[in-house]
Amino acid sequence: MKIAVLGGDGFVGWPTSLHLSEAGHDIHILDNLSRRWIDTELGVQSLTPMDSIQERTRIWHAETGRRIHFHLIDLARDYELLKGWLAKNRPDAIIHFAEQRAAPYSMKSDRHKNYTVNNNVNATHNLLNAMVELDLDAHLVHLGTMGVYGYSTVGAAIPEGYLPVGIETTDGRTASQEILYPANPGSIYHMTKCLDQLLFQFYAKNDGLRITDLHQGIVWGTHTQQTRRHEQLINRFDYDGDYGTVLNRFLIQAAIGYPLTVHGTGGQTRAFIHIQDSVRCIEIALNNPPVRGSRVEIFNQMTETHRVRDLAEMIARMSGSQIAWLPNPRKEAPENDLVVRNEKFLGLGLDPTTLGEGLLSEIVDVARKYAYRVDRSRVPAVSAWTKDIAAKVEHDPEGRRLKSVS
Repeated sequence: MKIAVLGGDGFVGWPTSLHLSEAGHDIHILDNLSRRWIDTELGVQSLTPMDSIQERTRIWHAETGRRIHFHLIDLARDYELLKGWLAKNRPDAIIHFAEQRAAPYSMKSDRHKNYTVNNNVNATHNLLNAMVELDLDAHLVHLGTMGVYGYSTVGAAIPEGYLPVGIETTDGRTASQEILYPANPGSIYHMTKCLDQLLFQFYAKNDGLRITDLHQGIVWGTHTQQTRRHEQLINRFDYDGDYGTVLNRFLIQAAIGYPLTVHGTGGQTRAFIHIQDSVRCIEIALNNPPVRGSRVEIFNQMTETHRVRDLAEMIARMSGSQIAWLPNPRKEAPENDLVVRNEKFLGLGLDPTTLGEGLLSEIVDVARKYAYRVDRSRVPAVSAWTKDIAAKVEHDPEGRRLKSVS
């Protein structure tokens, strides 16, 4: 297939592009490289050294003989350029990663909120609009988030996207209906993913677009089979308080002798998936498209759930690290359960990679190798959800005053 990977220079987009290229697909990355500009804005860099996208694709061609094509396009701002590219190339499938992906970054200030909404929602709608105008019957696979469901405890497993409900009719009967699981976003970033769901629902119903929405858990790990092929193909590794995911942050903290930062009680239960499983799930979704005219296909893209404090205690035992209990910068329940159904991917052949000391040690080894690149002042999470809790999160684990990075 000819596949357009939107946001293919990113944390999940890059290893996905390599994985699908090695599988024999013709890969075209469309990206505005905004994630690299955000590194510059925040004054922090990937723990792992990243070459330019042009050099990355050159190395891939030298290693495999396969080409990955790069096109500099801003989906949110360059509608005509995007539409023109789609008209000329008419891909068989489109994978949409091209959204600002960090909840803390989306909550840093009013400017960051506006940027996240404008970038994410416009990118998604521009793409859908162009596909309809061009009568492009490509399968669209979108990387969403488990965060659209929220993290409240309801005492029942979260289904894969749709919830059967009974509605009392005017004559006293009960009518059965399936609805999108009620959205409950916890940040501006998560809100944009909820808006994506409604856009997908409309365009699938109104225009017959074939859409798969992947509600993904927190991604951990850095290597996939393809990124191991050459040092210059390595994936990015974010450790800072805005973009670093919780387990990767614990592992880098352990590697550099920094206390493991647990915010609040650590009772937040989250869904997780390894980066290798993430790219496998995307391939499985591509190979199982919905038929034209059907509703949006939704998968819960996760393999296991863990409480944050349990992860911290596991890493502390493994590494001898201390745990620092800090105020929570997020506006969320201090404790929650999370039971998630993910039978679809398991039924289609996914063999999950679960947390194990071997893989965790591998990541610590990567962290130690590049520890000289760590800016310790960027490790704490200081982006606060509301002004009334902002003052509580301005101290690092050793009690020093932190400077705001917003």
